[in-house]
Amino acid sequence: MALQIGALARRSVNRTLRQPAQLVPSLVFPLILMAINSAGLGKATEIPGFPTDSYLTFALAIPFIQAGIFSVSNAGSDLARDIETGFLDRLALTPMTGLSLVSGQLAGVLVLGVIQGVIYLVVGLVAGADFEAGLAGVPVLLALALAISFAFGCIGIFAALRLGNGEAVQGLFPVLFVFLFLSSMALPRDLIEQDWFQTVATYNPVSYLIEGIRSLFIDGFDGQALALGFGFSLAIGLAFLAAASATLRTRLTRT
Repeated sequence: MALQIGALARRSVNRTLRQPAQLVPSLVFPLILMAINSAGLGKATEIPGFPTDSYLTFALAIPFIQAGIFSVSNAGSDLARDIETGFLDRLALTPMTGLSLVSGQLAGVLVLGVIQGVIYLVVGLVAGADFEAGLAGVPVLLALALAISFAFGCIGIFAALRLGNGEAVQGLFPVLFVFLFLSSMALPRDLIEQDWFQTVATYNPVSYLIEGIRSLFIDGFDGQALALGFGFSLAIGLAFLAAASATLRTRLTRT
């Protein structure tokens, strides 16, 4: 199985890194949106109880979540392309296991997730953001970024297997952005005055992914925020990984 996963992982990584149309937007767009938010919402730091005097530091968590959302499109579109071209059907004739296929397909977005995490951290620090966790927090930050990419990548894999069409998978992008905007992206949950918005943000798992990343920049090591961030990432990833494996068996049976 290790050889199978390794072969598909190399293919996935090479394909991801060789597609500028996937690589460039997922690196640049989150930074542009972060710059816009930081410039437009900087006055929010004057609200009593705001956790930092630098909105850039507060907003730096957002690109990491946007990177995860791009993982849905990247992982899902690549697999959907394999379905449309018949590559998946040919794999069904080999001893390749379903777990190997799904795991190998995730390799590209996981490698990209680490690259994105490093770039966002470096750009943020150069721009003047704080990183209270210090040097010891860097591997924790990258591990959480990896877990978030894994979670959203599994969503993309499931969507590709369920829908079998790259355009349909791409259509999920704006839907997932709704979850981002209805989270604690712009303000801490306890400072959101609209009751319905605060309730939605509290039940929205994306809030806890953001807050896990954000805690490393603002608080240092917040055990609860990190546990919730890793916990929700792994829960989402494993749930959709199981769903993807079940859907794969159904799809291969039909073909």
